[in-house]
Amino acid sequence: MDSRERVALALDHQEPDCVPLDLGASPTTGMHVSTVYALRQALELDPPGTPVKVVEPYQMLGEITPDLWEALGIDVVGLGSRTTMFGFENRDWKPWMLFDGTPVLVSSRFNTEPDTKGDVLMYPQGDHTVPPSGRMPRGGFYFDSIIRQPPIDDEKLNPEDNLEEFGPISKEELEYFRREADRLYTETNKAILANFGGTSFGDIALVPGPGLKYPRGIRGVKEWYISTITRRSYIYKVFKRQCEIALANLEKIYRAVGDRVAVIFVTGTDFGMQTRPIISSEAYRKLYRPFHERVNRWIHEHTAWKTFIHSCGSVEPLIEDFIAAGFDILNPVQCSAADMERRYGTYPINLPQST
Repeated sequence: MDSRERVALALDHQEPDCVPLDLGASPTTGMHVSTVYALRQALELDPPGTPVKVVEPYQMLGEITPDLWEALGIDVVGLGSRTTMFGFENRDWKPWMLFDGTPVLVSSRFNTEPDTKGDVLMYPQGDHTVPPSGRMPRGGFYFDSIIRQPPIDDEKLNPEDNLEEFGPISKEELEYFRREADRLYTETNKAILANFGGTSFGDIALVPGPGLKYPRGIRGVKEWYISTITRRSYIYKVFKRQCEIALANLEKIYRAVGDRVAVIFVTGTDFGMQTRPIISSEAYRKLYRPFHERVNRWIHEHTAWKTFIHSCGSVEPLIEDFIAAGFDILNPVQCSAADMERRYGTYPINLPQST
């Protein structure tokens, strides 16, 4: 069977000819560019020194190209936004080099500069006239968000401030999704995993607004987590409006791409530490699950897409809630974390309640 059939069978709880493989189709199933380079060299796919494109600069993920699909037997390809987490498009490639000497290609808007310690600073939308939003420590491999938390006045907090990055999808983006979905579906036999954005509630990688020039609202990591308890009504209002925007966008996107997409990346919000969940089951049920349920319900009622949740760490106490919220796929099953047994499997989690 081909890759598309293999993935479909696995997600329908049937046994395919082999376990489907996804590598690089989403921001949480990718590979660091230095590893992609080393792998391509080991497989003798490129002459030494041939650079690899950085397709997501926040994590510095490398491009997984068709020759690597075939070499590794990859079954899934990704469809994502034209805009990176730092708010610029990947285009007009230029050479760059990692601290470890790996040669790469980056977007022309990948405008960095060193600070006095030798760290590399990244700027939102490639604009050096505003404060930097990312930092790669000297000798490091990826960027961390720079927290640019404005002073918080609880009397003036407005949920709209935490919604700046969410809005109606543009005609240009819709056309891009339509064109790319058609190309990937007709030119490959791979299952398409789409990340349309906008449905990941409280993703702490996105909360600081690395792609925003002057983020407003609650943008500090510590402050955000505290606020899920002390300002829960505010966070709920943010999620409620974000969900409304997301559902309106999904309706337009589905009309553009149809069922050429097999799986949709719904959320990348991490709920687990190495030893236990970050939040209680009660907090998940009150703050996150209502919106996960709304998104998953709309998708399952209107499309043939399967839904994908990413959460690192020990989330075993939350898995039944993920199932009840309507998710089909859990990524990853992090076996190195407490209580995360291999029996759960990554594809799929939508198991009968009796198991």
